[in-house]
Amino acid sequence: MLQLNNIGPKYGSKKEKKRVGRGDKTCGRGHKGQKSRSGGTKGPRFEGGQTPLYRRLPKKRGFKNYLFKKIFETVNLSSLERFDKEVDAEILVKAGVIKGKYPLKVLGAGKLTRALKVTANKFSKTAKEAIEKAGGKAVTC
Repeated sequence: MLQLNNIGPKYGSKKEKKRVGRGDKTCGRGHKGQKSRSGGTKGPRFEGGQTPLYRRLPKKRGFKNYLFKKIFETVNLSSLERFDKEVDAEILVKAGVIKGKYPLKVLGAGKLTRALKVTANKFSKTAKEAIEKAGGKAVTC
């Protein structure tokens, strides 16, 4: 009777590993050749002596800054127009304007007509001027 304690894999679906090093002088490895010797397998990049792909392709030269690049979530002034009094990253996340994964940077595209207190990690020069010109305040956190 089939029960949980005697369930096993289907016959033939699992193959036992060959136990090398038992038996006569060849120990189950056949005769001579690369695969008969210890450490006889090459790595996944080995292509039979042909110059491997990773050596045939040119190296990417120059300075690579992608490891240290600072990424910001950006918001334009035109997006801030719909808010009242105070705006910060939490309010923008709740409104669905940004995702809140990275620091916030306010950019100067668009016009701002109302006085807002905007709190962000960074401001562009034009954004800061436009906020202060509208009678608001740009606070860097």
